Amino acid sequence: MRRGAIAVLSLFMAGLSSAGDLVSAQAGQALPVKTTFRSGVDLVRVSATVRDQRGRPVLGLTRHDFQLNVNGERVPILAFQSDASGVSLAVLVDSSGSMKLAGRMAAARDIVGHVVRWVEPGRDEVALLSFDRNLRTVHPFTSDPLSVLPHLDALQPYGMTSLYDAIAEAARPLTGRQRPRRAVLVVTDGIDNGSELTPPEVSRIASEIDVPVYVVAVRVGADRIGGVPDETTVIDDASQATLLDLAAWTGGDAFFAGSPSETSQVARRILAELRHQYLIGFQASARTGWHPLSIGVRKKNLSVRARGGYVTGPSVGSQ
Repeated sequence: MRRGAIAVLSLFMAGLSSAGDLVSAQAGQALPVKTTFRSGVDLVRVSATVRDQRGRPVLGLTRHDFQLNVNGERVPILAFQSDASGVSLAVLVDSSGSMKLAGRMAAARDIVGHVVRWVEPGRDEVALLSFDRNLRTVHPFTSDPLSVLPHLDALQPYGMTSLYDAIAEAARPLTGRQRPRRAVLVVTDGIDNGSELTPPEVSRIASEIDVPVYVVAVRVGADRIGGVPDETTVIDDASQATLLDLAAWTGGDAFFAGSPSETSQVARRILAELRHQYLIGFQASARTGWHPLSIGVRKKNLSVRARGGYVTGPSVGSQ
């Protein structure tokens, strides 16, 4: 593994030590419940995660703690919600031929099993999807997460990989889900050899409908020390940077996992983040096209992760 990949791996593994921890904006202060979020055709919704210096989600902020800029100009926040609520999670598992190698599929099933067990029955919902050249629904959305587990054996590796196409196709239906917090979780070895959509196009689709993409890159056996003997399946620095960028552009995140401890921490962290996202609404621009946005907080030593923009008018995601 080259230096760039090692640096990225070290960064994400360091963040896992605090996985799932939550911190209030002010120690000992009761967390306010904000239920003022409303919908409307001219209201743009953005989900944002705030972290402290240790990478823990920060709770207890109000709309006055946030600063929202669109097209380089400050815009008012018209709607805000901070109370924890249910999650709609589409779990997308790579079942292409490269997942046969080095026990990757077994590790992927284990990752999904951990994630499903952190989904709360009745409160959350989860769907299990798989992809190689095409996207398949293994189990539709259900609020009974344990019912998904028997279907993990149906994940069998075969064929080429259309990773980015599958992510885009999985993101679109999430717009119709009733739960306010939604995400696509992709479990993959990171190899794509069949997509028609590019990573920026997929990111734009997910960003338009405010669906963060979380990527869990499977690392087992020889993968953990720099790849497998077959050079056609080695995950190089460039492909990893693409996946990391895709997650960041949509307001999601990316992790490496393979060992039981890594897998458990990653699953817990992703679900904790999704449940405690801040939901922010603002007036949509009357101008057609792509509108870059950025969100900051007034408090020091906190970082915000959210999608990088939205589209008005015709978009790459409308078909």
